[in-house]
Amino acid sequence: MKLLRRGDDDNSDQTTDASVSVDDDSAKVSLGKGRPTPKRRDAEARKRGPVAPAPLTSKEARARRKTVKGTKEDRKVAAAARREAAATRRERMAAGDDAYLLPRDKGPVRAFVRDIIDSRRNLVGMFMPLALVLIVTMFISPLLQFIVTFAMLVMMLFMIGEGVYLGKMVNKRVAERFPDSPDGGFKLGWYAFTRASQIKKMRLPKPRVKPGDAV
Repeated sequence: MKLLRRGDDDNSDQTTDASVSVDDDSAKVSLGKGRPTPKRRDAEARKRGPVAPAPLTSKEARARRKTVKGTKEDRKVAAAARREAAATRRERMAAGDDAYLLPRDKGPVRAFVRDIIDSRRNLVGMFMPLALVLIVTMFISPLLQFIVTFAMLVMMLFMIGEGVYLGKMVNKRVAERFPDSPDGGFKLGWYAFTRASQIKKMRLPKPRVKPGDAV
């Protein structure tokens, strides 16, 4: 028979305790793995707190909208601030401030093209007034409508020729003034043509030069 010494008893007790603790840890791990992982939106919802229930009546919905929007005076102040900001944007855009311009109008090259077009009296600028005349004559006399339509066709041929000339002229002058600029070609010519076809009082940004001024 093998006799157990005191040291052996201590070792056996430690081994038993270690095995029990390992078993407990394994049980904890197995229990932890058995739970489903919460979804991200559920976790975020718990962080945000409880969500208010949906309104049951239209009256309750209106009251909730009023609470979210604020008082009538607050809404008036906010609307006035928005109108003031919009007016400021329009004013700065009309003045040609680069920070408020559309992407197609930004840059010194586009400003130079606008000055070239605004300093000229362009035939293509007559297109919109002639179109309005044609619409009016449609209700007056068929004979007059035929004459105006024929005149507009002839005018359109001249406008096309002027558009081609403007595109070439603008590209040439831009290449001379801004030799390192990548802006040019058909896109720049089309920009000049559309600017020239607008009525001068309706152009944005507003013209900085007058017809006949040197650019």
